[in-house]
Amino acid sequence: MAAASAAEVRYGIVGVGMMGREHLHNLAHLAAEVEREQSVRVPVTGLADPHQESLRLGLQLAAELGLPAPQTFSGHRELLDSGLCDAIIVSSPNMTHYEILMDIIGHREPHHILVEKPLCTTVQDCKKVIEAAKQRPDILVQVGLEYRYMPPVAKLIDIVKSGTLGQVRMVAIREHRFPFLVKVNNWNRFNCNSGGTLVEKCCHFFDLMRLFAAANPVRVMASGAIDVNHKDEVYDGKVPDIIDNAYVIVEFDNGSRGMLDLCMFAEGSRNEQEICVVGDIGKGETFVPESIVRFGKRAGGRDGVVTVMAEDERIKYQGLHHGSSYLEHLNFLSAIRAQGASGPSVNLSDGLLSVAIGVAGQLSIEKGRFVTMEEVHGLKSAQD
Repeated sequence: MAAASAAEVRYGIVGVGMMGREHLHNLAHLAAEVEREQSVRVPVTGLADPHQESLRLGLQLAAELGLPAPQTFSGHRELLDSGLCDAIIVSSPNMTHYEILMDIIGHREPHHILVEKPLCTTVQDCKKVIEAAKQRPDILVQVGLEYRYMPPVAKLIDIVKSGTLGQVRMVAIREHRFPFLVKVNNWNRFNCNSGGTLVEKCCHFFDLMRLFAAANPVRVMASGAIDVNHKDEVYDGKVPDIIDNAYVIVEFDNGSRGMLDLCMFAEGSRNEQEICVVGDIGKGETFVPESIVRFGKRAGGRDGVVTVMAEDERIKYQGLHHGSSYLEHLNFLSAIRAQGASGPSVNLSDGLLSVAIGVAGQLSIEKGRFVTMEEVHGLKSAQD
């Protein structure tokens, strides 16, 4: 693994837009905690972004957080060549991930990587990154599928893994939320940049389905459309083509099924995410942001349902994702310091499969039929 000192891991951030600055917040809180508890320094030593306003806002935030001013760069290659960093956070727009990841992996000096979801926007690019990373056993690559760490979701994962619900047969995930936020140059308004809504946003949920089902996907059927959002927006003469609602059914190789109910014009919701997992002997469900988890067994009926509040005392910063990004950074740092003794908590294969299910869903909407995972992995024509 990269020769990051046990006493110091220096971070660089590539892409200092909204999510890049969210990582900066988390790293500031992480630094305060691990320096006190573990005598480890985790300074942010570099920021890279071609968008000057994002760099300015990044430096401003660093100052507000009481951090030493990181050095700034207009591109990721200059940051890599600077020798300032041991670990790189990739939080740039989705369509830039592939090139940036390949440059980091191929650089003469090793840099550990935490890449925001989605890993890449296409299955083919994800596979190329995986193959390149196999040639670099000296670096660790973790994918930012941090919804796994949200306390109520993590609690439900633990309940499922304990066998309390028996063999999982059905996973239902509902996300009813606000529309996509405005990003730099409105890159997230177009499928060619984001990979499509089911890749850009929903890879989180497809990752969770795989975790709950303890299986891999076989085929996907989806129905979705642009019904409400962004229809009156025009950028460089083009109208956004990202869907704002969908139903997605995922069939797994152990016979279980998952369903996603996505609506991005549902601000009038008490909870943004609702997850329900049903096994052959019990059911569990969780609600975010209420952070409530309920579970019970068939034999106990309604009166046997247990309700608990899910919390994680390790979280020092809630941020945009209910503390999950902070826990993601704790896991990433632990894996780096283990120096090869343990792999990343979310690996490149997890990133690939979460993208592949989203790609299959996008193609299913386009073609109006089930799409097999063989098709999106390139084993058969996806254009029939």
